[in-house]
Amino acid sequence: MSDIKNINTTCFEDQRPGTSGLRKKVSVFQQPHYLENFIQSLFNTLEGLPEKLQGKTLVLGGDGRFHNRKAIQVIVKMAAANGLKRLLIGKGGLLSTPAVSCLIRKHQTLGGIVLSASHNPGGPKADFGIKYNISNGGPAPEKITEALYQQTLSLQQYKILDAPNIDLDQLGEQNIGSLCVEIIDPVEDYANMMEAIFDFEKIRNMISQGFRLSFDAMHAITGPYANEILVNRLGANPQSIINGIPLTDFGGGHPDPSLDHAKELAAQMFTEDAPDFGAASDGDGDRNMILGKNFFISPSDSLAILTANAQLVPAYRDGLSGVARSMPTSQAVDLVADALDIPCFETPTGWKFFGNLLDSNKITLCGEESFGNGSNHIREKDGLWAVLFWLNIIASRGQNPEQICRSHWKQFGRHYYTRHDYEALDTDIADIIVSSLRQQLNTLTGNSYAERRVCLSDEFSYTDPVDHSISSQQGIRICFEDSARIIFRLSGTGTSGATLRIYIEAYEENHDKHDLDTQFVLKSLIETANELSGVQLHSKRDTPSAIT
Repeated sequence: MSDIKNINTTCFEDQRPGTSGLRKKVSVFQQPHYLENFIQSLFNTLEGLPEKLQGKTLVLGGDGRFHNRKAIQVIVKMAAANGLKRLLIGKGGLLSTPAVSCLIRKHQTLGGIVLSASHNPGGPKADFGIKYNISNGGPAPEKITEALYQQTLSLQQYKILDAPNIDLDQLGEQNIGSLCVEIIDPVEDYANMMEAIFDFEKIRNMISQGFRLSFDAMHAITGPYANEILVNRLGANPQSIINGIPLTDFGGGHPDPSLDHAKELAAQMFTEDAPDFGAASDGDGDRNMILGKNFFISPSDSLAILTANAQLVPAYRDGLSGVARSMPTSQAVDLVADALDIPCFETPTGWKFFGNLLDSNKITLCGEESFGNGSNHIREKDGLWAVLFWLNIIASRGQNPEQICRSHWKQFGRHYYTRHDYEALDTDIADIIVSSLRQQLNTLTGNSYAERRVCLSDEFSYTDPVDHSISSQQGIRICFEDSARIIFRLSGTGTSGATLRIYIEAYEENHDKHDLDTQFVLKSLIETANELSGVQLHSKRDTPSAIT
């Protein structure tokens, strides 16, 4: 029977969702009624929309991190008590974020609940997260997340069914109250979609002729997906998949696809006997890192290269309607879009900003500098999709990743690019840094720094070309006449303190200079960024927490 529980929301830690949903420490989600308060607030918000909630279907699953299975049981019982008709749940409670988007779109559900903190660490003392994706398969827009947040502040009761737990490991249908729960294969629909997009026969032939690859699933969600697609369908050696078993604590690692964290893959790829191709994905499967033999492909370059070679992929053979990048992402793709005579949109950071552009067919591809690319096949960034895109290009061109990248630089020039992260800053210190930068904006334009003249200094504001909504304070930009840029932005992906990200970019057309070290090329701009922000003075840190 349905039970109504009384709660006091005043004792809860803030439940305002960020651009990637609600992320907190596991211990916060384990507080009595904390998860329930958020889920009931979500259900109340959805019931208040024209589409309503009762009698509808939702997708539910996560990346398998600690607390995933327990949270699913709570959500199932609350869904039953709140009148949902059907839940589609991945076996074992597992679904990658791209797979959730795929399932929402294929089955035309009201939306989906994703349990993940993306690339953040997992385990009892680490992070957990939850977000809602709408019927187009993409993250909920601000009007929904803001309404949800307002519900969390005043909610006094939640509804939950008093019933046994469901069996998450048994495929098929189970009933709980009037709710039908279907446990589905978490991989099949997504793998079928990938096979419809890419030239699997061409990739299979390349692998059968001795092409060697290595994919690091980082003990996160993409292990089962990579085994089915890369091994079972494309014929790669099973040993090509490393760290392929999802673990609740990601094996004690940090499931962030970067050289700093994918150490086993990096050790393989930077040796004399390296595989021909290397890649990694993150906790929930939406990010990617691409490597050649002793060669790293920056995410910004990757987006530009995918755009320039899209006609080699069957799904994009007829051309692209446009492309979009987040504002801090390098301008490399802009030059490709110009050459292809297609529009290039600049959006705030956060995948939801691409949704309207994709839905209105203004763009086909999109990407962010934080190791995320995607297209109109779903409404999330997609790690394995990017890996298969690269494999399709390599098989079609008969070149290795380094050759493809250098050929691209020769044609379009190179955008030297780096990101310096100052993580877990005291929020007051972070606010002081940003406030100081805002006060300087009116005085920077026209001045010269690092032998470059500033042509624009502002705080980025975005007007959506589809619904005309405005998103302000999306990052501070300092742009130079020679296309160099310095960008400062506070990130909301962490669970403690504030992270200040500093993005530095410079363009070099002369391909004879493309082997110069990135940090060396950008040295003067890095010094200018540090001087203007005072980040090292305020934070009392001599170096960033991480350099990408």
